Amino acid sequence: MFSEYRELISQLKANDRHFENLFSKHHELDQKIQLMEAHIEPASHEEIEILKKTKLRLKDEMYELLKKADSTQAV
Repeated sequence: MFSEYRELISQLKANDRHFENLFSKHHELDQKIQLMEAHIEPASHEEIEILKKTKLRLKDEMYELLKKADSTQAV
């Protein structure tokens, strides 16, 4: 995810509590979705779709923070 921002992600995870929280929640959802899709953890198709949408919103928010941080570093 966001390989072009790998270094910036590390910086933000260490220095921005909000970003670190978003990143952590995104990772947790990713793991939960994988378990559900593998039928290790029970879930309906609808539940999985809701989690995927939540995960996507988190990713979008992280991307906005990354773009903002990247633009301020370039100045």
